[in-house]
Amino acid sequence: MFFYPDPMLAPLDNEVIFKIAFTDMDVFTCFVRDIVGINVQVNKIETEKRFFPKVGNIDFAYDIFAESTDHRIVIEIQKVEYDYHFDRFLHYHNMAIAELQRSAREYKIDVEVYTIVVLTSPYNGLDKRGRAIKNEVLISGADTRDLKDKIVPIYGHQLIFLNPHHKTKQTPQNYRDWLYLFYESTENRENYKVNLANKGIQKAVKLISIDNLSPEKNREIKETEGKRVVLSILQKEINQKDAWLKEAIDKRKEAEQDKANFQSNMIKKLHEKRNSMEDIVEITGVSLEDIRKILE
Repeated sequence: MFFYPDPMLAPLDNEVIFKIAFTDMDVFTCFVRDIVGINVQVNKIETEKRFFPKVGNIDFAYDIFAESTDHRIVIEIQKVEYDYHFDRFLHYHNMAIAELQRSAREYKIDVEVYTIVVLTSPYNGLDKRGRAIKNEVLISGADTRDLKDKIVPIYGHQLIFLNPHHKTKQTPQNYRDWLYLFYESTENRENYKVNLANKGIQKAVKLISIDNLSPEKNREIKETEGKRVVLSILQKEINQKDAWLKEAIDKRKEAEQDKANFQSNMIKKLHEKRNSMEDIVEITGVSLEDIRKILE
């Protein structure tokens, strides 16, 4: 690692800064090379990419989108801060594949789709069993495996998640360089440590250095930051209301269960004292059918 203390970095968790860095051709191609393992050549890098007409009537946009010059590779990069529903990204990834199919002459698709999701704030995502997911790098491939667990490269598509907030020593250097850049630009902006031997990192640092940003870009950054603060406050309020609602529901369920237990015990005691069914119905307000079920 190389120490590079000056000038201060602008944070890559800011949407404006993220796009400044990754719409640069050198940064983009180096990033794709290190994360995906492909030397890709593109003529154009788009932002807020949408498909028209919509795929399956679903409106979604990619932060960064590019197609290789030989029309064989599609790269999508998504920066995410608040919504960590992993199914959402799988949906986006599959929709990009579906978009290719829409224009294809047959079912065979020669283009490979790579979706890279950068999670720029700490989170504890949950798997299908409710267990916390704390991984720096997750890779979901579309290719099949044979009975010997050997990958059979039929499709090639990949969905990749990067989270710099869950550091592990085992993460390979090609991922580590970029994960450090994401983390240091947000958590250690004045005394950051990044690998400047990596030409892509070096170019990114230059682009997002505060001294190199125009007054217009600084204004955009502040406006975006203001919106993010508001969104954060709203998200906290929503989470708090959800917690209150869950607590209220839990208390109601507990009260209903206490009521049911009390009625059940009363019915059993009245029955033991040889009260008639009609009297038990009148005393407890419970239907004759429910009383018989309790006494079974």
